[in-house]
Amino acid sequence: MIPEINLKAASQGDVTSLCDVRSAAEEIGFFTVTNTEVSKSDVEAALDAYRTFFRAPAAKKQAVDMAHTGSNRGWGASQAEQVDPNANPDYKQVFDCGFELDADDPLRQSGLSVYAPNLWPQDDPGFKQSIVAYYQQALQVSAQILQVLASAIGEDAGFFQDKFDRPMALLRGNYYPPRPGWAGEKDFGIAEHTDYGCLTLLATDGTPGLEVKLRDGNWVPVTAEPGQFIVNFGEMLQMWTRGRVLATPHRVIGTQDERISIPMFYNPNFSTNVAPIGSGHEIIAGDHLTKRYDETYVHLQSGT
Repeated sequence: MIPEINLKAASQGDVTSLCDVRSAAEEIGFFTVTNTEVSKSDVEAALDAYRTFFRAPAAKKQAVDMAHTGSNRGWGASQAEQVDPNANPDYKQVFDCGFELDADDPLRQSGLSVYAPNLWPQDDPGFKQSIVAYYQQALQVSAQILQVLASAIGEDAGFFQDKFDRPMALLRGNYYPPRPGWAGEKDFGIAEHTDYGCLTLLATDGTPGLEVKLRDGNWVPVTAEPGQFIVNFGEMLQMWTRGRVLATPHRVIGTQDERISIPMFYNPNFSTNVAPIGSGHEIIAGDHLTKRYDETYVHLQSGT
């Protein structure tokens, strides 16, 4: 149901692979990817690092709680996010890090939350090393996929290239515990939502849980073993491409098994104009993304 794309073949211009990318982007908004430069062992190393962190004592995680930073940097507790105002807060834990700007970069000095300094556990340098290494790999694969996508939908292959040299790229480790006994019909690991940004490159430990909502309203599961990836697109790219690329709703209800996933939310430079191509309008990527982040947390911040 969800197409599988050989990224190496697509990158080399294989016509069938590019057609598959186009149809997946325009009709489903999801596909899986194989044959990238990131190995199974690379993904497993990142998964192991997150797993160890999430199983650590509460005090270690609370020391890097993003609730104190005003940005998506550090650890987020269970029920700290609410992606659907009609559902209860999501019961997953997260750990976020983002693109590192030079200390003298004006964007860093401006205090923009999407370029905030990363927050790492002080007593665990190995965790930072593992996650930063994977972050760099995920950046490269995401850029490659966007280049393929541009070709597939009829844009110049380099259309996105100069718009991602300082990307608002957020890497997240998700920890979904076994579905709690108290969970009801409004409780989710993450409730139904569409991603806010451009492209999401998702690695998982292979445990089922992610479901995609097709155009006919049916929910279908999608899984990927370490070394394979799930790709989907966000609201920003749907708008940017004049609706040609779909931002498709998805969710995680949760099962009796714990699950760890690693999405790379790959988004352009803050000042990129992501208004529909050729429209003559201006929509600043950073403004769009900041607005959507604020909406995710506003329900909890206001106590509603």
